[in-house]
Amino acid sequence: MGRAGRLEATDVGFGSDDEVRHAIERILAPLGRRVDEAEPLCDARLPDGSRVNVVIPPLALDGPVLTIRRFRQRGFSDEDLVALGTWSPPLRDFLARAVRARLNLLVTGGTGSGKTTTLNALSSFVPAGERIVTIEDTAELRLRQPHVVRLEARPPSVEGRGEVTIRRLVRNALRMRPDRIVVGEVRGPEALDMLAAMSTGHDGSLCTVHAGSPEEALRRLETLALMAGLGLPHAAIREQVSDAIDLIVHQTRRPGGGRRVVAVAEVVRVAAGPATREVYGWRGDRPVWRAPLGDDLARRLAEAA
Repeated sequence: MGRAGRLEATDVGFGSDDEVRHAIERILAPLGRRVDEAEPLCDARLPDGSRVNVVIPPLALDGPVLTIRRFRQRGFSDEDLVALGTWSPPLRDFLARAVRARLNLLVTGGTGSGKTTTLNALSSFVPAGERIVTIEDTAELRLRQPHVVRLEARPPSVEGRGEVTIRRLVRNALRMRPDRIVVGEVRGPEALDMLAAMSTGHDGSLCTVHAGSPEEALRRLETLALMAGLGLPHAAIREQVSDAIDLIVHQTRRPGGGRRVVAVAEVVRVAAGPATREVYGWRGDRPVWRAPLGDDLARRLAEAA
C-alpha cells in the first residue's frame, strides 16, 4: 500500500494466486475488460476514478499482479503544494502569472514524481470564463472551472476494435473551439499534434511528458513527434518545439516520498534548435532564481500581473 509517497506493508493478503485471479475477474468484468494468456495486460479506470492495472503470467513470472491507484476526490490545490514543499511561495506566484499570461507549459519528471498533481494545480490558475478541453489516457484531472470538456482515450475491445487514441482526441479537440488544451501525458505521436496546436493559436496549453530533465524533455518531444510518421524533417520538428513550448517545469520525488519542483527552464532558440535556460532551481536546501526571463516572456508575464 502507498501512503504519502511511500510503500507500506499491510496485514491483509490473498490466500492463493487463484484468489487474486478471481478478484481480478470480478473487478474487470463490469468494465467489459478481461485478461488471459493471449492478452495478459490490462489498464482501466474504475467507476470512482481509480486506476487499475493487471499483469498475469506468463508476463508476471511470480503470479498475477493487481495494482489499484486511488486518487483524492479533490485534487491538491496550489496552497496544498506550497504547504507540502512541492512549490515555494514565490514559485507559486510565478507559475500563476505564467498560466494567466497564456504561456505554454510542459510539466516533466519521472514516474511517481507528481506530474499530474502539478498539472491539476496549474490548471486552477486558468480564468473561469475559458473553455478547457482535457485529454487523458485515464481520467485523473479534477478541474474546477465551469466550462471543462473531459475526453478519455479508449483501448481496443476484446475483439480488437473501437480503439480511440490520444492522438485522435487531440486532433478532434482542435475542432471544439477550446481556449486551452490540457493533455495528461504526451507519450506517442500525438506530440506532433500537440506541438502544432500550441504553436498555432492555442496559447496557454498544458501537458506532461516523462523525462529526467528539462533538456531531456525537449529531445523526447522531438522523438515522439517523429513517431507520427509524416516524413517531416527533424529540423522542422525542432522548429515546432522551439515555437510551441515556453516553460518547462521539472519535478522529482525525493527520498522521503515528497515531491518538489526542482527546476523551471525557459525554452530558447539556438543555432542547433531548441535549448533550455534554467530560471529557477535549488542550491543546497533553498530555492534560487538563476536567471531572468527573456524579453518576450518577461513582457507577457508583466502584462498578466
